Amino acid sequence: MWTVEENNEEELIRRLKRGDYNAFCRIYDLYAKCLYAYSLQYIKQAEDAEEIVQDVFVNLWNRRDTIRQEQTLRALLFIMAKHLLINAYRAQVNQPVYEDYLNCQDRLSVEDTRYRMEYSDFLKKFDSALATLVPTQQKVVRLSRLQQWSNKEIAQHLQLSEQTVKNQLSLGMKKLREVFDKLLCLPVFMLIH
Repeated sequence: MWTVEENNEEELIRRLKRGDYNAFCRIYDLYAKCLYAYSLQYIKQAEDAEEIVQDVFVNLWNRRDTIRQEQTLRALLFIMAKHLLINAYRAQVNQPVYEDYLNCQDRLSVEDTRYRMEYSDFLKKFDSALATLVPTQQKVVRLSRLQQWSNKEIAQHLQLSEQTVKNQLSLGMKKLREVFDKLLCLPVFMLIH
């Protein structure tokens, strides 16, 4: 049971700044569930939401001596979570397989014939790279990255465990990056010259 002093957030913040681990634990107890619920509504996967919460508190502990807040950490913690969620979203949207192509796409005119030819070529190479994966990895990568299904949905659909889906996705994406790099030979940005 926490004492009255340990429920006073101003005092907890002062103690946290001095490196008091018990104060840190109490702050975690105050905010972890709210941050998890906040993260889950955007990220949709429990394990990813848990990771966001853990990262927020690791950052808080690592930056405890630079905290300016004196009365409450609520705004700071939610801003940290928001930035981590944005970064997670960007990482998902900008998969390494597409990153070089998307960077050069911004430089090309929509009306440019080369753009359409390069995009068509990119899709062929992507399909060739995807075809090198084992069938389970192909299915998992397609459902996860192209159709935006969650690991849980994929696991139910393919009748696999969620851990198997995670493993197959990780292996598939690694192999896909390697194969795609070999298929391209030159970085994609070289194609625009």
